[in-house]
Order: sequence, then structure tokens, then C-alpha cells
Amino acid sequence: MQSYTIGQAARLLGVSPDTARRWADAGRVATHREEGGRRLIDGRDLAAFSMEVGQGQAGGDEDDVSYTSARNAFPGIVTAVKLGDVAAQIEIQAGPHRLVSLLTREAVEELGLEVGMQATARVKSTSVHIDRT
Repeated sequence: MQSYTIGQAARLLGVSPDTARRWADAGRVATHREEGGRRLIDGRDLAAFSMEVGQGQAGGDEDDVSYTSARNAFPGIVTAVKLGDVAAQIEIQAGPHRLVSLLTREAVEELGLEVGMQATARVKSTSVHIDRT
């Protein structure tokens, strides 16, 4: 499973690294240390926590703002993967934004998408495209 540094988690959550560090220090999201001593957050833990942040339950700073690019790209974390026989549904939490994309099961398997992975949702009109990042 992919793990994220505090800085990476902050970018995905759309907050400052200081805010992400305070949340980790307060025990709002579980961390563990790698051999070099850096704190890491497990991808599944970050996915669950990002859903809380997106719903406004984490209590972030008013000065923290989420960001998106001018090209309608929403970098975030996969929070749900629902596979059907032919179709699939992917949910991504990108800062305060929850994006849902319907695509083929084959595409999801080819991208290797799992809960806790970093991905980017690209929105064009009514379509949401998913890029594994």
C-alpha cells in the first residue's frame, strides 16, 4: 500500500503542511515512521481522513485553501472503488471536492486503482477522467 509524507498528504488535502502536521500530532490521522525517521500516512488512512476533511469535520484553519489547476485537474486520493461486471465507479477526494467517475472495469484494472492511491480527476464538461499519478 502506498504511504504519503506529511507534505504530500497536505497537498492532497488542500491544506498547509503545518495543518497536516497538527492533525497528525493531534491523532486525527495515524502516522508511522520510516527508517529515516520521516512520518508517513498509510494511503487507506489518508483516504478515510480526506473524506472527513471534505465534509468539513476535520476543523482546518480558515487560511488554508484548496487548489486546482487552470486545466480542471483535481489531484487527490482514491476513496472508493466499486467494481461491477462491466462498469466501475471511482471516487476521489481532492481537498474539499469529492469527484465520482464512471468508467469501465477494464480501465480501472489497467490503471491498478485502489483505495488510498494518489490519482488526478480531470473534468471536461460532464465527463470525469482519471489519471493514475
